Amino acid sequence: MSKTRKHSNAINSWPQQDRPREKLLRNGEHTLSDSELLAIILRTGIKGQSALDLARIILLEFKTFRNMGHTDICKWKEFKGLGTAKIAQIKAAIEIGRRFRESGIKEIRPKIGFSEEVVKILMPRMRDLKNEVFKALLLNSQNRIIDIIEIESGTVNQAFPIIREIFQKALQDFAARIICVHNHPSGNPQPSSKDKEFTQELVQAGKVLMIDILDHIIIGDNSFFSFADEGLL
Repeated sequence: MSKTRKHSNAINSWPQQDRPREKLLRNGEHTLSDSELLAIILRTGIKGQSALDLARIILLEFKTFRNMGHTDICKWKEFKGLGTAKIAQIKAAIEIGRRFRESGIKEIRPKIGFSEEVVKILMPRMRDLKNEVFKALLLNSQNRIIDIIEIESGTVNQAFPIIREIFQKALQDFAARIICVHNHPSGNPQPSSKDKEFTQELVQAGKVLMIDILDHIIIGDNSFFSFADEGLL
């Protein structure tokens, strides 16, 4: 350890080669540890504690970035040196990471053949959401993704607004087929009676508009339920 570092915990007092930001620019972000990446987001620590020290304490508590993403704000405020601005920065960075995969999928436009392929795309972001969110994959006649849309109308308890919005966007994008997906914040993917009623209404509306509903998938905590797989469509 250098003499400079003994006298100060501030990262800007460290040798250039030891600083996370300079290390990233010199060697690439893939060379940094989780704590170094988090320290860059934090930017500063507190008296007697560098941003890297604070990052290590946070990771010791939460273990993974995924756990950070779905932990309540109140838990974050227990850390000395973490104000609302830094908490917001961390939460935003984690959400960017989640959305990155989904945006890449839209560009590639893969062909969907099985429910597991849909789950692989959407579960990383949807399994930890605290509120119920509804998405629809719009597909062409070859089952290739045209777009992934998020419905703003709410949960399946508001079935008619959701159905109207889904098909409105499907017609605008000339989609031939649709796969609907929503999450259960409880972590249990088993469908409720409302989920079943909604799915049947969705299928009937699709028949009228000649747009096939290939599946309705419910995402839980590392588990899912597929109406198509269960023969319920």
